[in-house]
Amino acid sequence: MLAETLFRSPALTAIALVGVLGLAACRTSGSTSGDEAAAETSAAAETSAEASASAESTDSTPSPAAADIVATATAAGNFTTLVSALEAAGLADDLMGAGPFTVFAPTDEAFAALPQGTVDALLLPANRDRLVQILSYHVIAGQELMASDLAGQTMDVATLEGRSVSINGSNGVKVDNAKVIAADVDASNGVIHVIDTVLIP
Repeated sequence: MLAETLFRSPALTAIALVGVLGLAACRTSGSTSGDEAAAETSAAAETSAEASASAESTDSTPSPAAADIVATATAAGNFTTLVSALEAAGLADDLMGAGPFTVFAPTDEAFAALPQGTVDALLLPANRDRLVQILSYHVIAGQELMASDLAGQTMDVATLEGRSVSINGSNGVKVDNAKVIAADVDASNGVIHVIDTVLIP
């Protein structure tokens, strides 16, 4: 009935055609606008993803691994005598190895407390064997003993020198007659515990 009316009335037919064309134009325009918006949204998302990836790449840069026992002691600045003695004894290279090691490290003050002339004498090539013996007595090879492993414990632990040190963790931590004054100094191949006295086997 509507079709007959339209075809019978040219005016109505013209109006109908204009309406249909206008509706089609609106749909086409809306579709184009929607496509452009989608493209813009996609481009923005890609840009955001690239920026995020770049930020993650910058933020996730791995921090350098901890240095080995010798490098850590050198960097600390208060083990100058110990490092010199390790080099003179030929033990520095050993303590740069895979480990793990637990090292009871006397400070420069601890070495200075030895009888006058002792350190100089130990550094002489003629006394190298005795120097190796003393320094090896400060090293536990094959174990990384943290302060938490020693706290509350009493034990004898074999050293690199061959004899055992006596560790008493009942009140702080003592190694033979030396007191641990700083514990758990981390290194890539073990741990350093700072002591206030040179251990003499």
